[in-house]
Formats: sequence, structure tokens, C-alpha cells
Amino acid sequence: MTAGGVSLRPVTGEDLDLFETAFTGEEGTGAFQWFGFTSALRMRRRHAEDGLLGPDGGVLSVVAGRDTVGRVEWFRSTWGRMDTSFCWTVAIGLVPGARGRGFGTQAQRQLARYLFDHTRAQRVQAWTDVRNLAEQRALEKAGFTREGVLRAAQWRGGRWHDQVLFSILRDEEGS
Repeated sequence: MTAGGVSLRPVTGEDLDLFETAFTGEEGTGAFQWFGFTSALRMRRRHAEDGLLGPDGGVLSVVAGRDTVGRVEWFRSTWGRMDTSFCWTVAIGLVPGARGRGFGTQAQRQLARYLFDHTRAQRVQAWTDVRNLAEQRALEKAGFTREGVLRAAQWRGGRWHDQVLFSILRDEEGS
């Protein structure tokens, strides 16, 4: 998938090396995505098993030109029974040098399109910290609608943080 100079593709071993290096600490993840140190072994094991592409979610690399600049992820969420009311929740992580260049907007737009094209989901959603104005703008530019604030929904950095919930529906994608 390619649009606006950005493409999504399956994760390679080299991408995993980049993710481990770039997203190891707060300086790489950014303050809104730093949840502490975690092992990279789980992601490497899953990559060996299914290429990080499964029925309940996945990870794709974000590529600008020839450079991997980050990753997008999705996982099943529900607003009722999983068999009738599931949706996808999406997330993105860009390496520091790739932020603020429109790559996130393009990647999130492409991911929503991909999920609508290849799954039966009616809804794709994302959330971000209420102070993360850059990500809120990127989601809106990607076609997502701001729905509201989830109070004290995310534990990070020793305290609870409010999140802003966004979504895009199947019939809104591409409009």
C-alpha cells in the first residue's frame, strides 16, 4: 500500500532491529507512549510465528521512500459481544526524525483503508493523550472523528492520564 510517499508493508527482521533501537526509551517513543522497559522477545517470537499478522491484530512497517520510519498496529476491541460488536483499535509509533512530516496521517489513513478492505469491521478507533495535539491533528487529517474524552483511562509515568477517543466508520473512509 502506498500513498503520499508513505507505504505500509509487513515487518522484516531489520525493522525489528530498528524498533528495538528506536523505541527502547522515552526519547524514542515520546512522552505519550513511554510505558517503561519491555522485552523485545515477545515481538520477535510472534514475528517468527506469524509475521506479526494474525486474526486478532497485527503490525505493519511504515516506509517513507526507502526508509522504515515506524510502525502501525491494530488489535481487536469490543463495545459489546466480540462476535457481533468488535472493532479495530489502531496505534502508531514513528521514529523521532519522522515525526511532524505527515507520515503518521498517511499511515493511519492507509491502515484504516486496509482494515476496511480486508475485514468486516464497521469501526476503526484510536485514542491518544489529551495533551498529544500533534496526534489528534494527524487523526483528524486521516479522516477520524473526535468522539470524546476517556477520563483517567491510561496508566503511564506513575499516574492516570485522560485520553481522547477518535473513530472512523466504514462509510466515512475515503470521503
